[in-house]
Amino acid sequence: MADTQQSAPRVAIVRLGCARNDVDADEIGARLAGDGVAVFDDPADADVVVVNTCGFIATAKKDSIDTLLAAADSGAKVVAAGCLAERYGEELAEALPEAAAILSFDDYPEIADRVRRVAAGEHLTPHTPRDRRQLLPIAPVERTAENAPGHARLARTPTGPVMPVKLASGCDRRCTFCAIPSFRGSFVSRPPEDVIGEVVDLAHAGVREMVLVSENSTSYGKDLGDIRMLERLLPTLGQLPGVVRARVNYLQPAEMRPGLVEVIAGTPGVAPYFDLSFQHASPEVLRRMRRFGGADDFLALVEAIRARSPHAGIRTNVIVGFPGETDADLEILTDFLERAGLDAVGVFGYSNEEGTAAVGLDDHVEEVEIERRVDLVSRLVDDLALERAEERAGERIEVIVEEVENGVAFGRAAHQGMDDAGVVLPGVGAEIGDVISAFVVGLDGIDLVGEPA
Repeated sequence: MADTQQSAPRVAIVRLGCARNDVDADEIGARLAGDGVAVFDDPADADVVVVNTCGFIATAKKDSIDTLLAAADSGAKVVAAGCLAERYGEELAEALPEAAAILSFDDYPEIADRVRRVAAGEHLTPHTPRDRRQLLPIAPVERTAENAPGHARLARTPTGPVMPVKLASGCDRRCTFCAIPSFRGSFVSRPPEDVIGEVVDLAHAGVREMVLVSENSTSYGKDLGDIRMLERLLPTLGQLPGVVRARVNYLQPAEMRPGLVEVIAGTPGVAPYFDLSFQHASPEVLRRMRRFGGADDFLALVEAIRARSPHAGIRTNVIVGFPGETDADLEILTDFLERAGLDAVGVFGYSNEEGTAAVGLDDHVEEVEIERRVDLVSRLVDDLALERAEERAGERIEVIVEEVENGVAFGRAAHQGMDDAGVVLPGVGAEIGDVISAFVVGLDGIDLVGEPA
């Protein structure tokens, strides 16, 4: 039995974290399947459970630990991969003896070997965490003679009509609250031919929308000698056969260029959608974060977008309770949010992250006060998002159907991202992957209700 497990263990992959982590999970699955390892969706069917952890903020870390413990309770051998495993390594192994292996990103090319060894009873020694900012990408694209130039060898299995596609890895910015560069490394763009090749493969397999993800998509191409490479890539992707639309996430406001606004807002096949990481609106708080701009700059950007595309979707994330944030700073933030009228806002309370400069800043806000501010801003943005949704009454939208249940279809329009509210289409007789042209006729909670045009 041990020999059988060693040659072909049954493996389940549990996905946590963001869309970038989801692409990594696809890579792990593709490498395992390509090496003859059976991959299952349900951990109950598996000999080994690989948990692709998230290590971004405190709540994500806790969720990752809880998931690892739950997997261990199932009786399967547990492997920790992903950001938490990369970031903490030996420390995680000491705190979590239930895990048979704590893997680094560097283990991904040999993931099938690692899993077979775990299935055979080995307990793999964890790596020593290191600062990856000086290292090359974690998973360079491999080519074979059987593949046309630019096509990734690792074929990803579509999980629906909308899928993330990695644009780049790492980040060169040094925001004081963020530890991502230390464990994801410096910013490295994927060559455009590799991105195009993967999109061609996914479209051929039935994926209709491609969501380009990275830590900072506005930097795409700078390490390849062309900071405007994204402006050329997006229209190319939007015109490929089978692609309904290409969407780009994680845009840095300080790097937005008029040409990029023009391409995203006005190119057929490109979603007029702006995922802008404002993080705050007070110039003083933003400087302490080592970021640029402020409420006036951000409102000017929003106005420029809406002047070009009045129905464009705009979302952001904000951090409240950052060290030194005053009541006046919070008022600047809430005033900005009220004036900007964004479609979606994620609200996060500040938490200390080991190894970041913000830990050493003065005037940390008490936890109870952070929670109060999170609640205040969250309630505000919920109301504002509802107002923005109500303003869309009568708009004509194109919806990619992602779910169908009891005769009701659910999907998202061009102005809605993967994590945003969507569109409910009652009684349309649609199938997953269909594209439905509809008018907005009402609301179902925060979701729009569409009637086929």
